[in-house]
Formats: sequence, C-alpha cells, structure tokens
Amino acid sequence: MTIPAKMRAVQLVGHGGPEMLELREVAVPEVRRGEVLVRVAAAAVNNTDINTRIGWYSKGDYDAADASWTGTALPLPLIQGADVCGYIAAVGEGVEPDRVGERVLIEPSLTEIAGERLETPWYFGSECDGGFA
Repeated sequence: MTIPAKMRAVQLVGHGGPEMLELREVAVPEVRRGEVLVRVAAAAVNNTDINTRIGWYSKGDYDAADASWTGTALPLPLIQGADVCGYIAAVGEGVEPDRVGERVLIEPSLTEIAGERLETPWYFGSECDGGFA
C-alpha cells in the first residue's frame, strides 16, 4: 500500500465551541521505531474530546495554559479523536511487517511514546494527535 504525503484532518485550533474545529489538509505522520500508522476506519466523539476542546481539564478555570490531562498547554493545532478503529497501514522499525492490514482498536491512554515510558500518561487526541483524520 502506498502511503500518501497528505491527509484530511479535523484540527482543534483553540478552546471553545465547535467553531474551534477546522477541516485541514496536513502531512501524514512519520512512522517511528516501535510505532504503527493506522488508517482510520471509524472515529467517535466522546466526552474527552468535548472536555479537551472546551478546556474543562484545566486546573485554572478553563485556562489554556494548563488545559490538558497532564496540566500543560495543548499542542495546538491538535487532531482530536480518542475513540478510533482502523487498519495498520505502515509499521516502524521493530514492528513485524506482517501486521500491515491488521484491524486495530486504539487504547487511548498512552503510557509509552517512541519506546520511552511517560512519567504521566498521555491521552490520545489530547496530549498528542488523535484519530479525527
């Protein structure tokens, strides 16, 4: 399967209502060691997506400076989407190549990124790009 250079994504560009979501064309992420690239087949909006968008996780009264799960600013623009399923389109070094085409369901609570254990778990579509793409 040929991986395109660009994809469509719904990006969160700031905290607020649905008007803060924009459909954009963005680069397909590079697959790093120990990672897989998932072609999204379905994604759903859950309460985490809404709460992240409105800044509800802020410890400082919806202050954007601490509005992520980890208490830091969100990396805007951000592709939200915590509830995602799809198919592995490509694999990084260290992942068996025969996994390409495998159907997957994303676990949104991430404890490791690029082989490094996180001090505080990240949430897919909050501290890193999610599946609205």
